[in-house]
Amino acid sequence: MSEGKDRVFKEEKIIHPSSGFGMLFLTILLILASIGGIVAAAFMLEGDIIVLGTILMIISIIVMCLSPILFAGLKVLHPNEALVLTLFGKYYGTIEDNGFYFVNPFCTAVNPASSMAAISVAAAAAGKSTGNTGTSTLSKKVSLKAMTLNNEQQKVNDEMGNPIIIGAIVIWKVESATKAVFNVQNYKTFLSIQCDSIIRNVARRYPYDTNEGGDEKSLRGSSQEVADIMKQELQEKVIDAGLKIVEVKITHLSYAPEIASAMLQRQQAAAIIDARQKIVEGAVGMVEMALSKLNENDIVQLDEERKAAMVSNLLVVLCGNKDAQPIVNSGSLY
Repeated sequence: MSEGKDRVFKEEKIIHPSSGFGMLFLTILLILASIGGIVAAAFMLEGDIIVLGTILMIISIIVMCLSPILFAGLKVLHPNEALVLTLFGKYYGTIEDNGFYFVNPFCTAVNPASSMAAISVAAAAAGKSTGNTGTSTLSKKVSLKAMTLNNEQQKVNDEMGNPIIIGAIVIWKVESATKAVFNVQNYKTFLSIQCDSIIRNVARRYPYDTNEGGDEKSLRGSSQEVADIMKQELQEKVIDAGLKIVEVKITHLSYAPEIASAMLQRQQAAAIIDARQKIVEGAVGMVEMALSKLNENDIVQLDEERKAAMVSNLLVVLCGNKDAQPIVNSGSLY
């Protein structure tokens, strides 16, 4: 593609057309004048002013037929809307300011996404779903408002090969209406496909979870950082389409049903091991303190064999799952 043609599709030409109220008044005035001319021409023909009456009649009819064409040049834009116009196949300009304007009546508004909206409306009428949760509209205007793309939950494999279910939402808006209209076939569909691809690619680079104390990023432990990476990569993909990614958020993250039970058992086992480790550490400290207090206060003298037996009994009592049953020894210690 040559430099000139490439510039047409990538550089916006913001136009500021004249107000439409003056042209609306002028058009109505022309229509009324043509009606008056036809009436006057009829009286002239009846008064035998054939030539002048015929000329006035023809001019009035022509004005009457051509005046409504001017109504096609009247455009209304609401806040946060843009209108991309072409004239006989060439880019004419983009209107971004809200108001009531008049442009060349032969200009045509362009928005390929509106044709997909028509398909969505037809599918909804037939009881079918196209997967588009947005509001369908047949308007050729391009919305500049912030919008939300709800990426449905999809199954992917994480870095460890475990199947997971992940879903995200993307908050985005059109930053350049011209690029959105001319550089891609349908910017909404384009964004949805790129979002699916980015989520899959990023999810494959990280494990679902890491071991305790690990510095490695994970989908569960570093969800915000992973979402920021998704946002950055998605922005690079859609920048040529004139779109701006405001935010990406992970809304759903879980193991796939086929391994969820096994992973739950794994987490339970890890939790039990961690709990037992804490219990043993505490029990050893308590036994050490007990022996130290007995030796300091000379309560009882224990040889190494008795110390070992006492340590064993204390550990059993402290680490056991059930309450210990005390046995009172009324005889000699030995």
